[in-house]
Amino acid sequence: MHFDFSAALTLATVLTGFIAAIYWLTQRSKEELVGRKEPILVEYSKSFFPVLLFVLVLRSFIVEPFRIPSSSMMPTLLIGDFILVNKFSYGVRLPVVNTKIIDMGKPERGDIMVFRYPKTPSLDYIKRVIALPGDTVGYFDKHVYINGQRITQKPIGVYQGVGQGENMSNALLQHELLPSQEHDILIMQERPSIEGEMTVPKGHYFMMGDNRDNSNDSRYWGTVPEENIVGKAFMIWMNWDSSNSGIDWNRLGSTIY
Repeated sequence: MHFDFSAALTLATVLTGFIAAIYWLTQRSKEELVGRKEPILVEYSKSFFPVLLFVLVLRSFIVEPFRIPSSSMMPTLLIGDFILVNKFSYGVRLPVVNTKIIDMGKPERGDIMVFRYPKTPSLDYIKRVIALPGDTVGYFDKHVYINGQRITQKPIGVYQGVGQGENMSNALLQHELLPSQEHDILIMQERPSIEGEMTVPKGHYFMMGDNRDNSNDSRYWGTVPEENIVGKAFMIWMNWDSSNSGIDWNRLGSTIY
C-alpha cells in the first residue's frame, strides 16, 4: 500500500489545529479552569500544530525533498541523490487535491520535472521535459526529433558508473543539444529502442529519462497532463549510496541542469 505523506500531513495539521481551536473557544472564558492542567491531547495539539503547519506550507508551496531510487536519469541524477523540488515554478497548487490556484509559469523544454505518474497518480516520477504542448516529437535511431528537426548529439566517450549505477559502465555518454537546453545522456547502442512519433496534446508534456535505454517514460505510456505536475528539480542536497562508500561529498549542493 502506498503511503500518502501529503494527505497524512494535511490531516494531522487540520486535526491538531481543530482540537486546539475548539478547546480555546469553549474553555477560555471559564474562570474555574485558570491554573488547571490542560488535557494531554490539547497540550500535544497546541505543541505540534505550529510545527506541522510550517512543514505543510513549506512542503506544499515552496520546496519539497525527493530521493532518486533508480538509474533512469543517469548521468544527470544518480541513484541515492536527494534532491529539492521547487513547488511554485509552475504555479501554486493546493496540497492533496493538487489544484492550481496561482499561475506562476509553464514547464520549459529541458526542465527536469517531478510529476505524478499518469497510470498510478500516487507515485512520483522524475524525467526531463522533451516536448511541449503542440510539438510533434519522434524518437528514431537513438535520436529525438522535435517538429521534424533531429536533435544533435555530440559523443563524449564511454561512461563509467559508480556504486549502484556501476551496471551502466560502458554505456555511451552523449551531449544532447535541445533548442533551449544542453545536457548529457546515456545510450546503449546494442539495446533496441522503442520508436515512433506523436503530437503532444494541449496541456500535456512529453517526458524522457536521460538514461535513454533504461527509462520508463512517455515513449511507453504517453504524455503527462498539466494537473499531474509536482514541481521543478533544482538542487542535489545530498547523495547517499551504500555501494559507493556512503556520502558522495562532491554532489552536495550541486545545481541540477
